[in-house]
Amino acid sequence: MSAQWNKTMALALMLAALLPLCFVPCSAELQRFEQDAKADGSLSFLVVGDWGRRGLYNQTKVAHQMGIIGEKLDIDFTISTGDNFYDNGLTGVDDAAFFESFVKIYTAPSLQKPWYTVLGNHDYRGDVEAQLSPILREIDSRWICLRSFIVNAEIAEIFFVDTTPFVKKYFAEPEDHTYDWNGIRPRKQYLSNFLQDLDSALRRSTAKWKIVVGHHTIKSAGHHGNTHELALQLLPILQANDVDLYINGHDHCLEQISSTDSGIEFLTSGGGSKAWRGDVGWWNPKEMKFYYDGQGFMSVQIIPTQIDIIFYDIFGNVLHKWSTSKQLYSTI
Repeated sequence: MSAQWNKTMALALMLAALLPLCFVPCSAELQRFEQDAKADGSLSFLVVGDWGRRGLYNQTKVAHQMGIIGEKLDIDFTISTGDNFYDNGLTGVDDAAFFESFVKIYTAPSLQKPWYTVLGNHDYRGDVEAQLSPILREIDSRWICLRSFIVNAEIAEIFFVDTTPFVKKYFAEPEDHTYDWNGIRPRKQYLSNFLQDLDSALRRSTAKWKIVVGHHTIKSAGHHGNTHELALQLLPILQANDVDLYINGHDHCLEQISSTDSGIEFLTSGGGSKAWRGDVGWWNPKEMKFYYDGQGFMSVQIIPTQIDIIFYDIFGNVLHKWSTSKQLYSTI
């Protein structure tokens, strides 16, 4: 690696020693980031998940097409739906995987915008605080990763949710994996506080479009299927607050499921690298709008009256398009 990289890592290690090692879970307003929309009020971004494999399993091909589509759409940022570094997260802020799986992979000019990032279950198998550390943003200014946070993009508010602590089996049946639960325990208190904070933030939101992003599925026909804990605890809050989209990774596929009992669309973009699991579960065809058991990514374009979703494969081919609209002003 370059001398500049070595100097940066030396600074990172020095700063790391000054950071607290864990956080006490407490109820507080979620941190917010302000993201400007374009001059015409529109917004566009890409969504990719489950990608960090040092370029392997077609990660570089997905990245290449993201760069092309990102330029075409003049994207404002990228969203990562988690499992950012396989198989076991980062070992620390000095882990070369950050450079080899992120910095030197997503090099296209159009991708040099903020990357708003959530953690996945594989990230929790490493040093979680490393991914959350501002030191990584010193290394690459695009990297924005917190447990849960909000991006206010004027016409849309995007609520990022740390879903891994919801899943009981990671605590009760970790198998041969070790998870980093610093800052999470006591788990019930952490989840209760967070759900209160999210519900409050969603209720206060006046954005035309409300989008929630998490790693784990709520509805999916893929390998992992539905996440029971999210359906039980998170979904009712999304329904009560008129959320438009729930976007996730976890299943290594591209997918859209509509809901017959709410206005929420469930969108999976977890095809950033290793995919093709081959085990697709049956789903009600009235709800299943699209399923692709392979690699790729998703784009989102928003104006005040409409959202346009497009799914792409590793060749940049359009696999599926979907749009929804709403009135600019309420008729009430």
